[in-house]
This record gives sequence, C-alpha cells and structure tokens, in this order.
Amino acid sequence: MNDVAGDAGVARAASVWHDGVWLALPTLAHPIEADVCVVGLGGSGLACVHELLALGQRVVGLDAASVASGAAGRNGGFLLAGVTSFHHDAVREIGRERARAIYQLTISEIARMGAETPDAVRHIGSLRIADDAAELRDCDAQYDAMRADGLPVERYGGAEGRGLFLPTDGAFQPLARCRTLALRAVEGGALLFEHSPAMAISGTEVQTPHGRVRCRSVVVALDGALATVLPELAPRVRSVRLQMLATAPTSEVTVPHPVYTRWGYEYWQQTVDGRIALGGFRDVGGDAEWTADATPSATVQRALERYLRERIGVQAPITHRWAATVGYTADRMPVIEQVRPDVWAIGGYSGTGNVIGSLLGRGVAQRIARGSSELLAPFTM
Repeated sequence: MNDVAGDAGVARAASVWHDGVWLALPTLAHPIEADVCVVGLGGSGLACVHELLALGQRVVGLDAASVASGAAGRNGGFLLAGVTSFHHDAVREIGRERARAIYQLTISEIARMGAETPDAVRHIGSLRIADDAAELRDCDAQYDAMRADGLPVERYGGAEGRGLFLPTDGAFQPLARCRTLALRAVEGGALLFEHSPAMAISGTEVQTPHGRVRCRSVVVALDGALATVLPELAPRVRSVRLQMLATAPTSEVTVPHPVYTRWGYEYWQQTVDGRIALGGFRDVGGDAEWTADATPSATVQRALERYLRERIGVQAPITHRWAATVGYTADRMPVIEQVRPDVWAIGGYSGTGNVIGSLLGRGVAQRIARGSSELLAPFTM
C-alpha cells in the first residue's frame, strides 16, 4: 500500500478502514430539484437520507469530498450506547429521565444498525477499564446508576484490567458501513454527489461550485465542520482533532471487546483481521488539538506508539497513522435544531457520534417529513 507509514516513516492520512476500493459518485454539475437536500454524506447524513427515502421524500445528498471521508469513516469503530458522558454523569447533567431515555434509544439504534449492515457490525460489547483507583471508584458509581435504571452492565476483571463490561455496545467498520449505505441509497432513488461542497445554504436552495439544489428543506450533517458551513454555530461547536494508529495483523494479544480507558481518553480494538487500532492522548497534544487540521501530530503519535508498545504489549509494525476532526460542545450534548428557516443542523457529537449521529439523522428526517419524531424528544426536552 502506498499510503502506509512504517514505524520510522512519515505519517500518512489513510485510515486502517480504507481499502482503496470505491467507485466515485458524480459531481453535481447542473441545477436539480428535491424535497430535501442533505449536506454531508457521513453516518448521520446517510441515515437521514435513508429515512427520508423511506418516508417518500425526493432526496439529494452532497459531500464536499467523498462518502465518509471525514470522521464518519476515520474513527475508532466503536458503537457506544448513551451520550458522551458516562451514565451517572449524564444523570447529573441532563436528568435521569433524559439520560435513561437516550441510553435506551441508542441501545435500540445499535441493534438496528447491526441488522441494517450485518457485515460491518460486530455485537461484542465494550469495556470501560479503570486507569487508577479513582477511576475504578467512578466505574462503581456508573455501575450503580446503570443498575438503578435497569440498563445492562456487568463488573469486569480480566487481562485488560478492572472496570465495566457494557454488553449492548459493539464495534464496526465505519467506512464500509457508510459506503454500503450510500450505494443502497442510490439504488433506492436518492441522488448523491461527491466533490460538491455547499457554498451557500438557504431552506430553498443549496449552491455548489457547478450546480445548485432547489428544495423545501436542508439538513446539514457535518459534525466537525458544522460551524464552518453554518458560522452561527461557531460559539457552540469547536473542532477538535482525534488521532489514531493501527498495526499489521498480530497474534501477540487477543482483544475480544473494544476498550475505553483513562476516562475515555484512550481507546482501542482489534479488527477482524487481527490489527490493533488505537486512539487517544488528545490531552497530551494540548491546545494544538483544538483544530480543524486532520493531520497527525508527532507529539500525540509518539504517545500512542509508546502506549501500544508498553501498555498493550504489541510490537507489530505500525501500518497506519491518521486523524479526524469532530465537533465538541461545551455541555457535550449534540446540536439538533433549525438554525435558519427550513435549515436543520445536526452534529457536535463530542467524539461519540457513530450511534447518536445515526439516531439524530433519522429523527430530523422524521421531523421534516412528518412534523415530529419520538427519536428527538429526549434531546430537546
């Protein structure tokens, strides 16, 4: 592979999920009409496209680059229930009723995603592993809160350490899933266009460099780039760089469940073909990680490599180093609102948008087509 960097090589941009096989979609080069235009063909945008099609809407989808070229196809491949905050923290921050309702909705969404793309999703649970005694006490608090709300959780002790097992979580191949959804959407009648950035957006028209979409509603589903396209959201959504690396297939360790540790700063999983995909150390990078630049940095990559070798115990060669830009909000709750007349924005998932993004993409589609959605209710209470 010409996009692979070795241990001593220059870091390259391709993620471990990229297999180099994709027949590009066309570029929008003329005026076109639709009921709804979806800007952003990542996981949340494609979920929105599919729901709109199911509700009988004429749909056009646009992406400035290619399908899932942003964080949707370059993340750690985790499917986690709940919001970004651990459940006991979410109870304190947004209330027990909302936190429990969102957790239950996301459990159902993970199951739905698995049924929708079974070849891309593994229902194998996840681990939260305590990095020290204080975090282990916090795991106990999370356990108690989840048990009190009837949510699935188990105490865990194993080779990875001590903490919690979340049985309804999972892992997936994010880029493969998005590409599958895009091809199915085209087969279902959606008109999808790559390399067609939205230059100007209103509720009745989206302009691109070489064409435009006339429509009745617009959904902007961009997460990390949300404030770039909709500047009015800049006070609420900040771009942050999340970095990862991956190894060649290895049998040095067996990691049966995706792992979160050190309060979620580090995370890793073992892919189906035996690679270790590891991310984290955003805090080590400091203020430099608050950026829309998705280029891996030497500081964070060194920390990741040291952790791989010393903590996980893997010496296999590093084959991929990459980064992705995601949107963070101050309260760690996602943006879901009509920001201009008939222009909806979803994003700001604060690093855990794989499930929440899919849920909100479907919810805003229902809101546009039917006037309401039960999926959105706990997010907008």
